[in-house]
Amino acid sequence: MHVSRKRRRPDYAALHERARRKGVNPIVYWLVRGILQPTFHLYFRLSRIGREHLPQSGPMILASNHRSFLDPFVIGTVARRPIYYVAKKELFANRFVAWLLNSLGAFPVDRGASDAEMLKTAKAILDRGDAILMFPEGTRIRPGALGKPKRGTGRLVLETGAPVVPVAVIGTEAVRNGWRFRPHKVRIRIGRPLTFPRAEQPSRELAAAVTDRIWPCVMLQWEWLGGLPPLRRAAVIGAGSWGTSVALMLARAGVQVDLGCRTGEQAERVAAARRNDRYLPGAELPPSIAVLRATDLELSRHDVVFFAVPAAALPAAIAAHAPNIPARTGVLLMSQGLVPPLGTLPSAYVAERTNSWAIGIVGGPAHPHSARRGDAVSLVVASANAAFRRQVGDALTAARLDVTTTADVVGVEIAGIAKEAAALAAAAAATAGPNAAGAAAGKVFAEVDAFALAHGARPETFAGVAGAGDLVATVLAQESRSHRAGELLARGVRAAEIEPAAEAVASVPLLARRVRDAGVEAPVLRGLAGLIEGRVEAAAWTASLTAPRAQTEEKVAAA
Repeated sequence: MHVSRKRRRPDYAALHERARRKGVNPIVYWLVRGILQPTFHLYFRLSRIGREHLPQSGPMILASNHRSFLDPFVIGTVARRPIYYVAKKELFANRFVAWLLNSLGAFPVDRGASDAEMLKTAKAILDRGDAILMFPEGTRIRPGALGKPKRGTGRLVLETGAPVVPVAVIGTEAVRNGWRFRPHKVRIRIGRPLTFPRAEQPSRELAAAVTDRIWPCVMLQWEWLGGLPPLRRAAVIGAGSWGTSVALMLARAGVQVDLGCRTGEQAERVAAARRNDRYLPGAELPPSIAVLRATDLELSRHDVVFFAVPAAALPAAIAAHAPNIPARTGVLLMSQGLVPPLGTLPSAYVAERTNSWAIGIVGGPAHPHSARRGDAVSLVVASANAAFRRQVGDALTAARLDVTTTADVVGVEIAGIAKEAAALAAAAAATAGPNAAGAAAGKVFAEVDAFALAHGARPETFAGVAGAGDLVATVLAQESRSHRAGELLARGVRAAEIEPAAEAVASVPLLARRVRDAGVEAPVLRGLAGLIEGRVEAAAWTASLTAPRAQTEEKVAAA
């Protein structure tokens, strides 16, 4: 007979009571520490800087960033007395693990809630003169810059009057690879203690204000150790519609922006008017945006450089500015299309010509005018470097944008080219009706999708915001340059005569050649390239869209 047994719920009250009254188990604590400390020194080459700032006795709150489950253990070695710390209550589900953690000074906290029991235990520990380790971020934050602190630490500091010591730890996030531990340098830096007046019942605003005073001191230790700072200063090269919009978005997030114009005359005009009416009418530039000639930018001062120039202009921009971009500065590209003459992807082109630690690309259905008005805007930030994705994503999210991050750089780049080509094709075929327009857009998009998958792109990228979402937004945007260029091509206007030039007009022939060289069947894309190059008549290409497949392939082969 089967007998079901209910799993015993952890006795959190008993764990709190033991931490308040008994404290650590001295035998277990010093035995475990005696094993871990030399292991950390030998295996992780642990270095502890600023230990002289730690009070030798009395209550003390250590406020630290949090990167790994190892953080409490490595930070616990900085003082010659036990350090207590909070841990998420889920870790205490197993009775033996709960006993061991409690013996080492851990007590549970209900994350995401105002945990009165946790605060009561912390105050009892401090009242008896012991030390507590707090993680103001509330959870592990990795990779990239530090996260935002919660006000709980400020409340505890005010209610107890205990000095708070800012601490930063770096390297623990790289120690574990699955279940395997690998040697990696771990460093800890300790700042000078901070003291605040005691308040019996601090308001939420006061607790948050104190936390906001403590956290920059933690960030100072973190950045001294070489940790990635938040995005504070950015350069935008290219003061067109997108470059100006990006500058406005970053300024809205509190970032200092240097907007680089192509000529000195343009820089003087925009700086004097505090507007860029030629490219983004009605947009007022706030004081946090400095307008300069691009050649006058001091790129060594910036955390990231945005290149908001067409793909065709990227070689000249990179040649002019790449030597001035230091390795510590990231590069983010807003160039949709392929770089001539070989049809190179922008990220690959820039990676070969800069020493930047991280390179990314921006995609998605955002439109410059929507970004300027503060409308709902979705963007995709793609980079192989996870820390860079977080750094840029956090800044754009602070500007009230919907930001998705991905490591699929190739997918986002090719999806951006695919949607422009599809929008161009839809507009060029629209004279034959919506069925032809839909067939043109769908077939071109599918052909480029097949090419992207062959180059390692992820299927979900084309199905998501950077692909299908951007395609719909571009097709519906009547003012888009690709839409206008497609209409003119359908009327027989030559590609060289289309003003302003659309990036798709320049990129589609390059893309068609790359697709052909990759062995991917793309008859509609090749026909569209022939239309742009003047080798195919608009009417013949449009008719081929809905013709039987054999006839279509014959016409394309003849072209």
